Amino acid sequence: MENLKYFTGSFIVTIVGLIAALVVGGPSALFIVSVLAVLEVSLSFDNAVVNATVLKDMDAVWRRRFLTWGILIAVFGMRIVFPVLIVSILAGVSPWGALDIAINAPEQYAAVMTEAHVSVMAFGGAFLMMVGFSFFFDDDKDHWIPMIEKPLAKLEKMKFAAELLTLVLIAVVALFMLPEADKKTFALSGLAGVATFWIMHQLTAFMERREQARVATHAAKSGAAMFIYLELLDASFSLDGVIGAFAITTNLFIIAIGLGIGAMFVRSLTILLVEKDTLSEYIYLEHGAFYAIVALACMMFLKTFMHIPEVITGFIGAGLIGVAFIHSQMLKSKESKSSV
Repeated sequence: MENLKYFTGSFIVTIVGLIAALVVGGPSALFIVSVLAVLEVSLSFDNAVVNATVLKDMDAVWRRRFLTWGILIAVFGMRIVFPVLIVSILAGVSPWGALDIAINAPEQYAAVMTEAHVSVMAFGGAFLMMVGFSFFFDDDKDHWIPMIEKPLAKLEKMKFAAELLTLVLIAVVALFMLPEADKKTFALSGLAGVATFWIMHQLTAFMERREQARVATHAAKSGAAMFIYLELLDASFSLDGVIGAFAITTNLFIIAIGLGIGAMFVRSLTILLVEKDTLSEYIYLEHGAFYAIVALACMMFLKTFMHIPEVITGFIGAGLIGVAFIHSQMLKSKESKSSV
């Protein structure tokens, strides 16, 4: 019961959101919002775990900024502004014109968003693939599944290993899986995803070095750079849900309400994980989250040429984290018994 206090804000947003959905679209909208919220949480559970791994090393000021400003960017920026900008660019109209299309011609709006499917999935998939590989290409970490993780960890010695492996996967999909019309779009968008991660990684490393040079003690992770990194990470996670939501409804506001509620619960879970130091207590939870990230990245690549229901994507991610949690709990119980 004590942990429920972390979700107070999420429950309030949920009640307000459900009332708004009922006013906007009646009982059917209420049901759709509920489905979208559950879908968003299932797709983004690993996002909460990864956010917690970064936030635990950030200074308190920037952590607070991410958990306040970040939620506004996540809900309004990625769930409303980002889709409108995509439609604005592809339809060749102003953002206000794109918003008018969303309100008065939702079918056209959904069609334009669907046209952006390949580029959006390629960018998000490549970025998340880099996130996942960067975690496993580290020989200093403990291993959850040694037969997989030990060979990957040895690649740490190879410069640009994560970038090269991700680019190979992008090339395979572009050359052998996609129709001619989509090859260039997928390749360029995937390259942009890799480049974006690399730039963020370099920026973060630079700011951390500068901070460590300023103080003699171990410095907290550079706030501004990590804030931007977390927002990009959150954006990449949300791409799948935003695009997939249009298969359920074309109403932009219903989508924003449903995904926004889900985003709030992800933030609440992030705070719980950080303040309870759950990742230290359940040592394989972080590993499960990064396996889920790689799986999600693969799903995003696959979705550019085949249909994969979002529920399957969410189930795979939640399942990997669930298995990691159970294994961590078993290890924790075993250690407790041996210490008695």
